[in-house]
Amino acid sequence: MWTVPKPKYKNALSEEGDITVNIGGVRVVLFGDDLQRYPESRLAELSSCSAQNPELISTLCDDFDPGRKEFYFDRDPDSFKCIIDVYYFDEIHIKTGICPICFIKEMEFWKIDQSVLDECCKSYLSEKEEELKEIANKVKAILEDLDVDQCITRTQRCQRFLWRLMEKPDSSLPARIIAIASFLSILVSAVVMCVSTIPELQVMNAEGKLVEHPAMEGIETVCMLWFTVEFVLRLASSPSKVRFALSIMNIIDFMAIMPFYVVLSLTLLGTTSMMELVNVQQAVQTLRIMRIARIFKLARHSSGLQTLTYALKRSLKELGLLLMYMGVGIFVFSALAYTMEQSHPETLFRSIPQSFWWAIITMTTVGYGDIYPKTTLGKCNAAVSFLCGVIAIALPIHPIINNFVVFYNKQKVLETAAKHEVELMELKSGGQARKKSQE
Repeated sequence: MWTVPKPKYKNALSEEGDITVNIGGVRVVLFGDDLQRYPESRLAELSSCSAQNPELISTLCDDFDPGRKEFYFDRDPDSFKCIIDVYYFDEIHIKTGICPICFIKEMEFWKIDQSVLDECCKSYLSEKEEELKEIANKVKAILEDLDVDQCITRTQRCQRFLWRLMEKPDSSLPARIIAIASFLSILVSAVVMCVSTIPELQVMNAEGKLVEHPAMEGIETVCMLWFTVEFVLRLASSPSKVRFALSIMNIIDFMAIMPFYVVLSLTLLGTTSMMELVNVQQAVQTLRIMRIARIFKLARHSSGLQTLTYALKRSLKELGLLLMYMGVGIFVFSALAYTMEQSHPETLFRSIPQSFWWAIITMTTVGYGDIYPKTTLGKCNAAVSFLCGVIAIALPIHPIINNFVVFYNKQKVLETAAKHEVELMELKSGGQARKKSQE
């Protein structure tokens, strides 16, 4: 029995003005006055049309029994239970277990506008539509990879083959080898950048200054040449140069390569007097520091890092709340610490801005010990700030972790759904081919 009080189940004939509908084997009597609240709906048209007009009735339902005055519909009864709520409550809720996309098609069949959906159902529907778009994009990408040989020109085939080789590690064994080589090059380059700063592994130049060992520079040069070739090939084979240039990962790749060639240009093309300028030396040092950007290239080869990035994007609200809590706590506790410590002759709190540093390292549980309270009230303030910092940091952790897990599982489901969709398309095309061959 449905929870909606208005619809009634009965075997008798419907009264004047009411209609009896049979939805997938379920008979329901609906009141004409209620149906006319939405006169443009299919049920309202049925209630107002005459039984003597079979042509009009046939366009509105699947079948009609004149003897019982019953309209038959080969539709989903569960969806219909939700749809008739609009005639009594002026809104519709999609119940659990009903596909929202199929439900929208049911609403279109019954000629009910989507504006009557509740807000929670609208957000749920938009989320499912985004998932379908992602699945469609993944299917499109898979089909494009499968249709390399169907490109029009030889140049297009070569471009598509090169793009798969550089961007699709799962497409072939050479592509997987290139991806592994790129991953190892990133690791080697990062290790060399760190090891080259060890004084014992550096050498003296003609001016008596410690510089990087030539072997380290040689390894870094080889890695940078690999990064350059990889970047150029990916740029040349990309289907859309504008989208390639605006991609965050490609911008990171360019920022990782650019400092090497700028420093090389300043070193080889610049005169000795120019290189002795302090500003030029500082610029070279800054560009060398920018080499740390190459470590972010690992995100291109790690789905876990990509998932973490997307999860952080979805957790911007929680991160903003964390920063707000920490900012308020830092301001309050630093001001209290400065005020309470003024009575001590050897106070380390010289100003409130200086106390900000103490509040930051205390609330984040770091506590370097370079600045600390000496009065009893100051120590009590430090204890309270420590507890508040732990609570403020712990509060948004669960939503962030939950976003990470949800997004990771969602990506796995979408990838599986896309592969199944491609398999169904292949089976369908194979069945059609066999049918044509039999004919």
